[in-house]
Amino acid sequence: MIIMSVSEIKEKWLKTQVELLELSGINKAQIARDLGIKPQQLNNILNGSRGISDKFIDKFRTCYKLSQIDLFENNSTDGKLVAEKKFPLKTDHSIPLQSVPLYRITAHAGILALFHDDNSNIPVGTIQIPNLPPCDGALYVHGESMSPILKSGDIILYKKVSTDNILWGEMYLLAFTLDGDDYIAIKYIRRAADPTEVTLVSQNPDYSPQDIPLNSIRALGLVKASVRFNTMG
Repeated sequence: MIIMSVSEIKEKWLKTQVELLELSGINKAQIARDLGIKPQQLNNILNGSRGISDKFIDKFRTCYKLSQIDLFENNSTDGKLVAEKKFPLKTDHSIPLQSVPLYRITAHAGILALFHDDNSNIPVGTIQIPNLPPCDGALYVHGESMSPILKSGDIILYKKVSTDNILWGEMYLLAFTLDGDDYIAIKYIRRAADPTEVTLVSQNPDYSPQDIPLNSIRALGLVKASVRFNTMG
């Protein structure tokens, strides 16, 4: 494992953020103006000839609405966070740079509040992946029903959709109610023999397909990408 000092983490993080901003069409001159400094000052910071203070990092994060997780989780020496997979569709259009809110939610009620735009759910941070299709949020994965493509502890990024626009065979995050019990799942959704039902299919062969009423689905999100920690300290 490569050990990085705090100053090295800051330098790596800042360079990455500037590169992402440039990909989105914001050049260094504009970044300097946004931060209220001269372009040469920004260049000196980026090339290491001038130290990066905590005050500067806070100013940069505030200016571009970045969370602390972008600095110390995405560049942590305890784990390597990488984009594991993207799930593009032919109709997708990518965004050069977007900050996707990351939530730590396991309860059915929390998912419903999230999908119904309830402001009670506060993100624990944000995730930035260049050239990703539009996403509404990100959640941690629990369980192994989609293993090996998704494992417990991974993060999925999703786009909220309605049950009127299901793309058969795609992977979804869904909340549904059966016989008075609430469930959260990540599954492939396929057509069922009964047109009033859908079939939930797992990647893990140990989990059998399950038919549920279409009208039992309370919230639905199309999975657009997944993120995985490859190593843990």
